[in-house]
Amino acid sequence: MSERYSRQILFPGIGKDGQQKLADGRVLILGCGALGAAHAESMVRAGTGFVRLVDRDFVEYSNLQRQSLYTEEDAHDRTPKAIAARNRLTQINSAIEIDAIVADVNQTNIEEFVADVDLVLDGTDNFQIRYLLNDASVKTGKPWVYGAAVSSYGTTMTIIPGETPCLRCIFEEIPAAGSAPTCDTAGVIQPIISAVSSVQVTEAFKILTGKTDELHRSLLQIDIWRSDWRKIKASKPNIDCPCCGAEKFEFLNASEQDFLTSLCGRNAVQVRPQNAAQIDLEALARRLSSFGEFKVNEYLLRFVVEDYEITVFKDARAIIKGTDDNAAARSVYSKYVGN
Repeated sequence: MSERYSRQILFPGIGKDGQQKLADGRVLILGCGALGAAHAESMVRAGTGFVRLVDRDFVEYSNLQRQSLYTEEDAHDRTPKAIAARNRLTQINSAIEIDAIVADVNQTNIEEFVADVDLVLDGTDNFQIRYLLNDASVKTGKPWVYGAAVSSYGTTMTIIPGETPCLRCIFEEIPAAGSAPTCDTAGVIQPIISAVSSVQVTEAFKILTGKTDELHRSLLQIDIWRSDWRKIKASKPNIDCPCCGAEKFEFLNASEQDFLTSLCGRNAVQVRPQNAAQIDLEALARRLSSFGEFKVNEYLLRFVVEDYEITVFKDARAIIKGTDDNAAARSVYSKYVGN
């Protein structure tokens, strides 16, 4: 271990003791897109003992500009991101235990994903999941590091339940639809991904090695194009916060779920069935064979029909590409996959 991590051990903030703590550490990375892929590579190269990757999506060519773990072969094969990331990461560091899960994160499974890890790194792309993660973090006492990036701008904050403000202390309500730029409307450049991920991962190192007194304890805002870094100092938790103050956990305890999700920059909608299910992809492929060509592997089934590209996963989710209309996507799902 000393040889592989020798340069990292030389750094006073880590040292031999810190390196051993990293080796004993367990991290969950939610989302394996641009930020998540960067997080995963950094944590694995640093020698973090256990890394769990959870992502619902597959690799596309438009990802390759900024999602550092993936290749053209992954995009051609539409490999699920969690699987493609694991395949690459095991080549980088075969000593790390990597748990790759292809799943849509929701209130039925997030506590299971969080239960046996030391902290969570945010690699998601929407506030719905972040507020759900925030609920799970406060409920279980697990720290997490929020991060987001679009265009040349990014922001990050570290949440230590009971010690720092939680996400809802800072952003009490989910931003209104259309109120903020997205990768679809503003684009994104890779350097902001690297910058935000670097801060998030460094905060993770501090937590795992017990150096929490060195956390930046702020809402950090970065515009990499303008070389502008700003810190808004975080105070104490808000006693009136609906999450960490009142412990309502509205997102974690929601009785209804949003079963349709428009995917940023994709002209696509994800449809998730109300009831949990597992699909026999080979059987579905046989049933759909009359509709034309399709590709199927152990993770997903993909076919094109009526100008839509439909990708169905084993957990019965589907991504309907060719529309951003939820009603149209639901109709296509019902017609070809079922209710």
